[in-house]
Amino acid sequence: MLEQDKRTTDLQQNTKDKDIKSKKLKWWAVITVAVLLLILASGTGAAIWISGLDISKLESPLAQPTFIYDRYGNKISQLSSSKIVPVSLDQVPDHVRKAVIAVEDKRFYEHQGVDLRAIFRALLRDLRSGDFSEGGSTITQQLAKNLFLPSDKTIERKLKEAGYAIKIESVLSKDEILEAYLNNIYFGEGRWGIQNAARFYFGKDAAELTLAEGATLAGLLKAPSIYSPLNDPDKALERRNTVLSLMLEQGFISEEEYKKTRDLPLTLKKDPDGELSGKYAPYVDYVLEEAISRYGFTQDQILGSGLQIYTQMDQTVQKAAEEVYNDDSFFPPGKPDQMVQSGIVIIDHSTGGIRGLVGYRGESMFRQFNHASQLKRQPGSCFKPLAVYGPALEKGYAPYSLLYDGELNINGYRPVNWDYQTRGFVTMQEAIANSWNIPAVWLLNQIGIDSGADFARRAGIELEEIDLNLSLALGALTEGVSPLDMAQAFSSFANLGIMNQAHAITKITTADGEVLVQAQPETITVTDPSTAYTMTLLLKNAVENGTGKNAAFGRPVAGKTGSVELPPTEEFVGISKGVKDVWFVGYTPELTAAVWMGYDQTDREHYLTISGGSGPAVVFREVLSRALSDKPVVQFQAPPGYKMEKMFPPKPAHKDDDKEKKESGKRWRPRGFWFDRDSNEFFKDFQDYFNSKNKKKPKESFSPNR
Repeated sequence: MLEQDKRTTDLQQNTKDKDIKSKKLKWWAVITVAVLLLILASGTGAAIWISGLDISKLESPLAQPTFIYDRYGNKISQLSSSKIVPVSLDQVPDHVRKAVIAVEDKRFYEHQGVDLRAIFRALLRDLRSGDFSEGGSTITQQLAKNLFLPSDKTIERKLKEAGYAIKIESVLSKDEILEAYLNNIYFGEGRWGIQNAARFYFGKDAAELTLAEGATLAGLLKAPSIYSPLNDPDKALERRNTVLSLMLEQGFISEEEYKKTRDLPLTLKKDPDGELSGKYAPYVDYVLEEAISRYGFTQDQILGSGLQIYTQMDQTVQKAAEEVYNDDSFFPPGKPDQMVQSGIVIIDHSTGGIRGLVGYRGESMFRQFNHASQLKRQPGSCFKPLAVYGPALEKGYAPYSLLYDGELNINGYRPVNWDYQTRGFVTMQEAIANSWNIPAVWLLNQIGIDSGADFARRAGIELEEIDLNLSLALGALTEGVSPLDMAQAFSSFANLGIMNQAHAITKITTADGEVLVQAQPETITVTDPSTAYTMTLLLKNAVENGTGKNAAFGRPVAGKTGSVELPPTEEFVGISKGVKDVWFVGYTPELTAAVWMGYDQTDREHYLTISGGSGPAVVFREVLSRALSDKPVVQFQAPPGYKMEKMFPPKPAHKDDDKEKKESGKRWRPRGFWFDRDSNEFFKDFQDYFNSKNKKKPKESFSPNR
């Protein structure tokens, strides 16, 4: 019984196999006849149908990738709207072209798009083997299939393939067809086109391919996954030698060339440029932003015109920034629905060149929101050097000048210090180092809001009319600033008063080297060298002895912290130590950098509990220390003729026998500028006046702190 069932099953299977072969035979026969009829009827209705086929896609030039270069001229990234890097036929060696023709379409230069001999040859081969597979397609047909048709195996598709092939042959020359084919065919491993394949498998351009390498690539076309030299080197080698044999048979190479090449091992080489697409994405995103906004290019032009964009990027600096930003330990923990975001810009203040930039944390997406350049937030206390202390130094104030630090009420505006304490009077140096708010507001009132606004605008900060009030001292701006704005502004202090416009792009050329853009960044004198250097020393002290201590890393560092309180709205009632934004802006003798941290959407569930002196200062330290690790330590250079003793006068040593001075407890003040907090009658009266006006604890203002 079992044996009878087995015979029945075998009989059914044999019948089924015969039916399948019969169907395939019929399919092949129909295709053959249909193609014959198509060719024969090409002078009548078929000609009209063929002439109506749209091959404009083939006639349009392929998108040329844009390459990005660093400051030293090294290729660092690639942008393209296409998966293909096209090359002209004259960039493909003759032996590579012949290898492809030998294995794919040996009568390529003889037929008119459809090769009837090849079709019948394939049909006879399949009849003999019993394996009815599609075959006989010319290079032109394969090109038509790849560009215009779905991959389904239907009679309709086969007829269209033949029609498109005939149309293509009537419009393009054989060399143009071969060039289009080599640029559009698939070589496996996600590589389309001969150039991508050459770079991926052999680490060289298509123009440099040897006979052995060209034969290897030609051998992939029939079945890229089967003959992949990565997956099965032995099979790839066997296939390569089959291609060489066909080339010998068709007279493309000599017997000597065949034997010599056949005996060569299969040698692959990693692309020295690596994977350029997507590399340094944060910086490249900004390059696109600058090319579009500053120079008027469109995104399509950048992605498809074969531009060469030369930038100011230093790979050491950029790698340092990306390395830190990929390490979550340097950032406060976020919430499941929102991570704490951040942005950093690093500028060479001597040129304005942007050496590094990261505009987001987390997964990278093409042209996503850039927190380094597009973000606008209030800068908090790191705005004080621009709106208050810089212009005050210009007006004759000095680091030792005493500033009022008591209860203050100016037309209803009542600033408070971050620690809710007052100290009567403090020096400018103390006020900056400890980021106290009251002295900054008082001083802005003394020098005039217009003076503060003028200095900030000279440093490139855009201000609205509504910003021109005393809260400007604490960075309470309507529009806000970006890390790029702040880095550029502080670069004027680092560069002795000269601000070079921040820029990523040096020049843009065509693929042929024609210069389209030559960057000419603007140079602006923000302040005099003496003021800038004095500010540097004050900010250096803020890092060494003040709120910026976490930014120190064994090199000269100057900088300022900034924190922005939560808005005084009902939503945040009961939250006593929350902040919205935190900043650190600082510099070394070589580089200026600005770091921001915060949530994209701040609410009762999403706010920070750190200060600018913790998170952002630490990120600044980590990035700059790595970026400069191979550089010698240098000091901030004073401008010629700078009078250190005038701006930072030393205290005289008291003699041991001078009991009067020792007992008096009075602090020495040079030339009457550094007044005694308690004995100076003017400041004593001034303090008494404000105390009498504000006997109650002042109302907490919505103002940035620290």
